[in-house]
Amino acid sequence: MHKITALYADERGEIFDAPGMAGLGRSGGEIVELTPEDLIPLPESADLMFLPDRMAMGRAADGEILPVCGRAVSAILPAGYTRLYLPAFQKQAGAAELPLYGYTAVVLYKDALYTAAIYTDENSKWNPAYYNTHDLKKLVKRVQKDLPDSRLVDHLAHCSLEWHCCTAQNLFYRRWEAGIPVSPVCNANCFGCISLQPAECCPSPQSRITFRPTPEEIAAIGIYHLSAAPEGIISFGQGCEGEPSLAADNIAAGIRQIRSQTKKGQININTNAGYTEGIVKIVDAGLDTMRVSIISADAASYAAYYRSNYALDQVKASIRYALDHGVYVSLNLLYLPGFNDRPEEAAAWQEFFRALPVQMVQIRNLNIDPDAFLAIMPPAQQPALGTKVFLQQLHEAAPQMLIGSFSHYVEN
Repeated sequence: MHKITALYADERGEIFDAPGMAGLGRSGGEIVELTPEDLIPLPESADLMFLPDRMAMGRAADGEILPVCGRAVSAILPAGYTRLYLPAFQKQAGAAELPLYGYTAVVLYKDALYTAAIYTDENSKWNPAYYNTHDLKKLVKRVQKDLPDSRLVDHLAHCSLEWHCCTAQNLFYRRWEAGIPVSPVCNANCFGCISLQPAECCPSPQSRITFRPTPEEIAAIGIYHLSAAPEGIISFGQGCEGEPSLAADNIAAGIRQIRSQTKKGQININTNAGYTEGIVKIVDAGLDTMRVSIISADAASYAAYYRSNYALDQVKASIRYALDHGVYVSLNLLYLPGFNDRPEEAAAWQEFFRALPVQMVQIRNLNIDPDAFLAIMPPAQQPALGTKVFLQQLHEAAPQMLIGSFSHYVEN
């Protein structure tokens, strides 16, 4: 019989197993023992990371949960995988807040590394092998020559070469989904924002755009990309910007210029959807798809995370308008085991989908320090359902809705 064994890292970052200590995970703040049904082989493109100032945990043969003399270890999963459990650890006094990654339990099982996750979507377009290729710099120069003196092209070149952003790189590869950042400002102050953090907090993984592209700058890239890219998409709302709908006038004017030149491809916005007036303008200009970043269908939980100048009702109004006007709407559901799968959260989602039958939910692992996140959110009212049960309940509440991890090209 194969045992599930805890892992730990030494001071040099080398990883070892802890014989006699059963591997554990976390659901919210609760320590759970992992079972074979929770585990899959560690994906090839996953990364391993030790957690500073946090001791690994395991269950001894007598059933006692104890710290292991070493740092806790986490898997960082590639897109397409949804984690079932967080790593189990004992936080030491004075521990610094963790950087913005999606921490997942990882153990030794069958003499190999396994992680507590499920595979939720397949999209070969986001295979890391297709990005950061040896010819990328040459391709960047080609587009800079085709679209000279473009502030947006230069910004996206920096995102591609320095931040390794895939949607930025797709502009230069001339394929699939390419991002067009437009807004240096936001109407929310998300806990764990990936583009803007206070200096005393965990550093953001990328910097925010500093200028406001004009409709002509937007249209130039949009026409360039959509006219030639296979399954071409342009997307407003990237990790290097704030809320794109705050630039609604420029986006709407840009969309109209694009559609006067080409009907190819699709135009998408990634948005918090809190500025309904802006969403209405963009939808009316000819938006094809909209992906809404959201963490909860409960107003109190939503407000605790987004800390915004709008309320969840405005998000619902934006989604309602988009659906009524033929826009394909998906949700980017930010997921953390032990929070989203609480029964009260699941019940709020069932009510949400009865009122707003969106076409897709994309489950995305929330990149956050789990202790810092749980400290700002409303406390749990009941034990968590578990990720698999939560996803099954979503499917039962909205059987027509696709549950995955990626945006999909939508045929017009």
